[in-house]
Amino acid sequence: MAFDDVIIIGSGIAALTAAEKLATDRNVIIFTKSKRTVSNSFHAQGGIAAAVDQGDTWEEHLKDTEVAGCQHSDLENLQMLMKKAPKHLFDLAGRGLEFDRNKNGEWNLGREGGHLKRRILHAGGDATGKALMTFMLKQIKSKVTILEDEMVIDLIVRNQHCIGIKTKTSAGNVINHFAGATILATGGCGQLYAYTSNDSTITGDGIAMAFRAGVQLVDMEFVQFHPTLLFDGINTIGLVSEAVRGEGAYLVNDSNRRIMESVHKQKDLAPRDIVARTIFKERAHGKNVYLNISNVKNFSDRFPSISRMCVESGIDLEGNLLPVTPGAHFMMGGVKADTSGQTSLSGLYAVGETACTGVHGANRVASNSLLEGIVFGNMTAESILNQNNPVVEESIAAKKSGIPVNLPAKETIKQRMMRDVGVVRGKRGLRKMIQWLGQYRFSGVDLDGLSVDEVERINMMTTAWLITTSAWKRKESRGAHYRSDYPTSNGIEKRQEIVRQKESELVEEILI
Repeated sequence: MAFDDVIIIGSGIAALTAAEKLATDRNVIIFTKSKRTVSNSFHAQGGIAAAVDQGDTWEEHLKDTEVAGCQHSDLENLQMLMKKAPKHLFDLAGRGLEFDRNKNGEWNLGREGGHLKRRILHAGGDATGKALMTFMLKQIKSKVTILEDEMVIDLIVRNQHCIGIKTKTSAGNVINHFAGATILATGGCGQLYAYTSNDSTITGDGIAMAFRAGVQLVDMEFVQFHPTLLFDGINTIGLVSEAVRGEGAYLVNDSNRRIMESVHKQKDLAPRDIVARTIFKERAHGKNVYLNISNVKNFSDRFPSISRMCVESGIDLEGNLLPVTPGAHFMMGGVKADTSGQTSLSGLYAVGETACTGVHGANRVASNSLLEGIVFGNMTAESILNQNNPVVEESIAAKKSGIPVNLPAKETIKQRMMRDVGVVRGKRGLRKMIQWLGQYRFSGVDLDGLSVDEVERINMMTTAWLITTSAWKRKESRGAHYRSDYPTSNGIEKRQEIVRQKESELVEEILI
């Protein structure tokens, strides 16, 4: 049993940003089920978007984000993010984070999908995440305790208040930790899909834990598929950043036809959902899709990480054609939270990809995710610092063993989600997935006696159910949620949320 002022679950940019500010006046401990450098944030190739150029404005950044989000954004929260963005990036630069510069010594602003202007800052070329996370880890090194290889398996809730967490150590021991405030910053759920850019640890843990605790979730049907994951014909190998297309690369099929020419006015830099569906349709007709990089000057120097990945995978850069396919990349939905991270459960906060503040709408525009973690991570910390959050002590008896569970293999879950709840969904596939999920028991299970792998699979099944049933409920196509049986939007140009909350919904009757 242990006590802390603030517990943070996860070690990505949102977690580290919140931790740094909180550590000025609180005892903070970070839990991560792997190593501190294992996160989507650390591996992010894209940059950070902000209207830092004199010829740009936060209003234009907001407009591009809203358009990409298909009129599903929470405009009040989005305005807050856009207004605060430049200040936070200037602050990071002032504290020593080196953003890439051009020959004139100015910030080398890039352009990516959905943005009409160059406003993307990078650090280390195509390794912005690594540069940013390395910088932040140095900032908190002597201020924050980080416990690695200890998975948080559940929240501890008493009297409608989150008082702490249960963890499982690498040795299999269950430990209760109590805190005045708990922050969920566990990322999304990309590992629910066979093709994904996400780290292998991203199994929807925070989302599933919140749901078990009765916390409100929202927009779970909106899973973004990045258009360009490097593909060897069987498996995806890694992400090919949107910045490559921003520097002149374009998509072609086997016939060398540019597939985005007549699809969207922004062509290869159209919003991600549109590009991903176009590639999906080409592949559904038996055609391969490639990213032609012949127009990108000094490709290997500009994108060293991607170049290395291609060489290691046996892809000849001299041929200028990189085979690509869409894969799960980002969850727009998640734990319903405001810009200060507050959820529907007292004492529990959510930030980063785990949270849904509505800023991304139905489809996230490129390079807004690291930004969200930085801005709202700071705001969440400020909110907690301005409150009195006493630690509540409670004696909880340890459980020695759990009832054996019958769960499908992770790969089976991933293949089925990719097939039936992927880039394009439809009534038949969604119904099949709901019926398949209904064969298994993954709610009301005592997790204490289960292995980490079993807990992850329960979290995957829970999150898969939430995505699938939310996709069933939204009978329209909007952004990343595309239904072949409802191929157009309902015409309503304002945010209409599908909110999920009670665990009893796992056994609700869906008329299919």
